[in-house]
Amino acid sequence: MRHAWLVLAAPLLMAQSQPVLVPDVSERSIEIAYSFTGAELLLFGAILYPDTPAADAAGQKADIVVVVKGPTQSVLVREKEKLAGIWVNAGSMRYRSAPSFYAVASSRPIQQLVDDRTRAIYELGVDSLQLSPASGASPDVQARFDAGLVDLRSGSGLYYEAPGAVEITGGVLYRARLQIPARVPVGKFTAETFLIRNGRVLAAAVRPIEIRKSGFERFVAYSAERHSLVYGMAAVLLSVLLGWGAGALWRRF
Repeated sequence: MRHAWLVLAAPLLMAQSQPVLVPDVSERSIEIAYSFTGAELLLFGAILYPDTPAADAAGQKADIVVVVKGPTQSVLVREKEKLAGIWVNAGSMRYRSAPSFYAVASSRPIQQLVDDRTRAIYELGVDSLQLSPASGASPDVQARFDAGLVDLRSGSGLYYEAPGAVEITGGVLYRARLQIPARVPVGKFTAETFLIRNGRVLAAAVRPIEIRKSGFERFVAYSAERHSLVYGMAAVLLSVLLGWGAGALWRRF
């Protein structure tokens, strides 16, 4: 019986010997008003080592990677082509679930931490995102449109990498700062933290973040989503009144 108990308890004991991440973020909720110009998000936490030291026998210290993702959305990417001196739409590709925002901070460049397979599994890095195209295009065409989507969102500050942005103190405490751009979409975000050593992900943890509109912008967004008919009629009526008012002022002066 004693041997049977040891066999059953072995997985639990092994799990307890693994390090544990205790992450947190400076703001669980970010309010976007008309004057919003961006925000700085502080991600911090601790690494708990129940039975293992902060470095292995070879002296290899652990690294931290933090990934902040926005809600996924369907995206249509169009490719432009110059025809007779005029830029026209050529091919296009729709993506079913591309993240609306993606930022990754790491203690070292990710390419130095894990191999390509591990990067693809955990989506560590902009070039490892699983963008889920809706059409069955050839690999070359898909790679071209993937690069185009990443370039567009990188230019807007919605996709970016920050190698070396994670600071680890004493092999136990860590912190990183990520910029949230003014054009960030609203919705439920996630902050994923990964503990990596010797090319392996030893632990992972997730914290939720919500970005939402506030004030009048929140009222407009809520009205458009929940009361679309009334919102549309009000918008048309407001446009008519503004047009009539502008015409009256023009006739007077």
